[in-house]
Amino acid sequence: MKILGIGNAIVDVLCKVTDDFLTQHSLTKSTMKLIDEKEFKELLSSLKIVETISGGSVANSIVGLSQMGNKVGFIGKVSDDELGQKYEDGLNKEKVKYLYKKKIENIPTGSCLILITPDSERTMCTFLGTAGKIDDNDVKEDDIRNAEIVFLEGYLWDEGDPKKAFDKAIAHSKKVAMSLSDLFCVERHKAHFLELVKTKLDIVFANEQEIMSLIDAKTFDEVVSFSKEIKKNIIITRGEKGAISIEGDKVEEAIAQSNLKIKDLTGAGDLFAAGYLHGVINNFEIKESLEKGTELSSKIIQKIGARI
Repeated sequence: MKILGIGNAIVDVLCKVTDDFLTQHSLTKSTMKLIDEKEFKELLSSLKIVETISGGSVANSIVGLSQMGNKVGFIGKVSDDELGQKYEDGLNKEKVKYLYKKKIENIPTGSCLILITPDSERTMCTFLGTAGKIDDNDVKEDDIRNAEIVFLEGYLWDEGDPKKAFDKAIAHSKKVAMSLSDLFCVERHKAHFLELVKTKLDIVFANEQEIMSLIDAKTFDEVVSFSKEIKKNIIITRGEKGAISIEGDKVEEAIAQSNLKIKDLTGAGDLFAAGYLHGVINNFEIKESLEKGTELSSKIIQKIGARI
């Protein structure tokens, strides 16, 4: 395989809502909130579903890579229930090799309510379900070794079993990439993420807010200096300012595409990562990889959902 993704196997449930809906349920726009099964069902009961997709951040990236003709696989934990079967079928349909053998678990398959407001921002309420119970037994050494790059997500990292799965993946990988995922994740696991970025990862994806929080930076120049210092490939998306890649002293930038008819920002970062990694495994120049990432993220935000 070119790339093996390891992440939360989450069934995305897309719904359109008003700003008032977020206020009524004490939700902060554009963030991800972890919820329990009871809260998930309560929220869902008052929503109209637009679409259901086999999602999760890294899974979205892996599907994007598959759609560009790359040989890819994915490991993510589901239960052998209706949503778990839907999840597996969804990845198989996209020609992604699903390297997890599902069985009946005590906890159901994870789901994420993606609430899309009229301004196209998405607010996520995630019931991790069994996805958050992944452990080192779910990650096979041979699968890790058979991939050129292993791609992990910050959403998956947590103390206990998920950390063991992470550690095993990193220990046996040829090259490891990770997305910081969300400001919530960065602030929750700052010390651990900083250690990963400095010492364990080869490629790091973040948005400007996440990376500045990670290193407690007051200016973006501090981010550039930090990235040069650690000599890893740090890729940062900056919204309307475009995207930047820093690797050692080499800094490349790509401008953001303009005049887009934005419908939904779901999957923008995921598809940007897919485009950039497509460039990496196909020996593009860094600037070309940034431009491919920007192209894909521009496409995805002009439609509903995280599938091109």
